[in-house]
Amino acid sequence: MSESIYDLVGIGLGPFNLSLACLAEPVEGLSSLFLDENPGFDWHPGLMLDDVHLQTPFMSDLVTLADPTSPYSFLNYIKQQGRLYSFYIRENFFLLRREYNQYCQWVAERLNNVAFNRHVAQIAFDPMKECYRLTVRCTDNGNSDTVLARKLVMGTGPSPSVPACCEGLDDNVIHAGDYLKHKAGLQQQKAITLVGSGQSAAEIFYDLLEGAGSDSYRLSWLTRSPRFFPLEYTKLTLEMTSPEYVDYFHGLPPATRDRLIADQKQLYKGINADLINAIHDLLYRKRLSGEVPVDLITNATLTGAVRDRASRRLLLDFHHHEQQQDFRHDTASLVLATGYQYREPACLGGIAERLRRDDQGRLDPRRDYSIDLRGDVFIQNGPLHTHGFVTPDLGMACYRNACILRAVTGREPYAVEERTAFQKFGVPGAMALEPRRESA
Repeated sequence: MSESIYDLVGIGLGPFNLSLACLAEPVEGLSSLFLDENPGFDWHPGLMLDDVHLQTPFMSDLVTLADPTSPYSFLNYIKQQGRLYSFYIRENFFLLRREYNQYCQWVAERLNNVAFNRHVAQIAFDPMKECYRLTVRCTDNGNSDTVLARKLVMGTGPSPSVPACCEGLDDNVIHAGDYLKHKAGLQQQKAITLVGSGQSAAEIFYDLLEGAGSDSYRLSWLTRSPRFFPLEYTKLTLEMTSPEYVDYFHGLPPATRDRLIADQKQLYKGINADLINAIHDLLYRKRLSGEVPVDLITNATLTGAVRDRASRRLLLDFHHHEQQQDFRHDTASLVLATGYQYREPACLGGIAERLRRDDQGRLDPRRDYSIDLRGDVFIQNGPLHTHGFVTPDLGMACYRNACILRAVTGREPYAVEERTAFQKFGVPGAMALEPRRESA
């Protein structure tokens, strides 16, 4: 890699930065490079179940909502595969997750501004050149190189979230993100317990349910949620995944934003309603052959986990919220569908003094997604506390990247739609009254 200064360097190549790479490549006068430590693009391989699909329609691909004419659109991909008419006849807007992954891999192989097997070990600011100096290690041979960049976009994504009581336990305790790698071993056990809620938990439960039985294994699913609630997917609710709602949310006081995120789980952590119904239908069908060895327990928070040395059983302690009662559940193996959480990449440590933080020490992105004092470093799917529950939504990737490219270039390479919703999320200015005065 040369000592030339790139206008834009992306770190991490998940769907969001891959989308940005697609949109940045044809922008005239913009030099860009996107780095990822993995050998290639592979999105959640441990959850690549055969029949699961995205929660957003195919138009939420890498480019279409910013540039419908891009050669990197899903429709162009499926045409190149000779499957456009099959997709048309299928009449289903929701791509299979495996199909989406294959599409992203197809795009990544065609981009000239991406480099895999590149780990960004350190970032420092070079005051002489007014740019960022990245120390990049090749994971193939261990050699290091330097990359210079005027602007950075962090796209390293979240990491698996593991309850503290489960850290350090043995191989029979896995995170949902590694499910497929361990599935065969799990099914050799006499009892499998799934902890967590949301779409991934439901997909794994359904996948294991077919094989559950008195002659195979007992299957248990426990969640701290009060019910197995569906993802809310009505059209006026979907308008909350809009520029206007991001504007509204970002302008709220931090304490209000934190409260809203805690209350909005049904908008982004719920289960597809069809899958909930399919689980019930499968339970009903299996019961025709006898009692189903299954436990479904809500309102239960995992508080402790130990391996019993004598029996080798895993002893799980739970607290039931509504009954205010503790109980113990034993199992042979445990799958943690406990989601993901954003962790700042270690490489940001070299520019820590340049980053914006809120009163709680969290990164504090501006409305344009920049996280540093000068507006040179941007974040993709980071913490939710400033831009709301739409942050990890694939349907907002193109909008966010159009905003980032506008901030990076000082112009608008892709039209940024400002109004897409019929509803208003705040008090309209013309209707606002004077603030109430407290009586003496």
